[in-house]
Amino acid sequence: MLFMQLKNKVVIISGATSGIGKACAFTFGSAGAKVVITGRSQPKIDNTLVQLQKAGIDCMGILADVASQDDNEQVAKETIAHFGKIDILINNAGISMRALFKDLDMKVFHQVMNTNFWGAVYLTKACLPQIIANKGSIVAVSSINGFRGTPARTAYTASKFAMNGFFESLRTEVMKLGVHVLVACPGFTESNIRNIALTADGSPQKESPRDESKMMTSEEVANAILSATVKRKRDIVLTSQGKLAHFLNKWIPGVMDTLVYNHMAKEKDSPFN
Repeated sequence: MLFMQLKNKVVIISGATSGIGKACAFTFGSAGAKVVITGRSQPKIDNTLVQLQKAGIDCMGILADVASQDDNEQVAKETIAHFGKIDILINNAGISMRALFKDLDMKVFHQVMNTNFWGAVYLTKACLPQIIANKGSIVAVSSINGFRGTPARTAYTASKFAMNGFFESLRTEVMKLGVHVLVACPGFTESNIRNIALTADGSPQKESPRDESKMMTSEEVANAILSATVKRKRDIVLTSQGKLAHFLNKWIPGVMDTLVYNHMAKEKDSPFN
């Protein structure tokens, strides 16, 4: 059923050489879509394309920095030139950070916002005419942090709150045009995002402070996004912990402040210690 609905649809996925983005490339491609992946590393793009092609997926890769408006416009142009259209856009590219705001170099804050928020805005703007014409879908891979802030992740939280607000507003603009907008909010997901999360000075923290083996896998998130896209859902919140945080933050936000602080303070090498 999913194969028939996605057959020959053209899907752009930003930041698709690892984690959720890469999983989405395989999941949507295996369901019959033609897949365009973007990333900032040509070797990683080439390696991912080889894997996708071995799986029988029609695909192409574009070297692009999602924080660049010009690069995003080029992604849309090259996709149309190669496949003739754009049906689905998955705004996945993102980076995280971990440092107390009082210690944070503001260049890190700008870098996170430029990638997570502005990158999604630029690519959506570039692809929107095609998606309107094809009555397609726009997916924002946001986070539980899009509605509940966590300490030591001020920039990341701000970027995800901004994404949620932008896509909610956009959804209301285009809903009468047949365009579907999905905001997907995973909880903690097994990926390399914590390994490359930026510290106070902008250097990667390298080692995840959490047990990745106990988290939802990127493949599980990708499958949930695929299902929600086909069903044209408004939003999805993933993981039981994420759903609980979403619920409790609505009703007992003050208590949640303490619960979240205590939870994050227990992380390995927590900046609170």
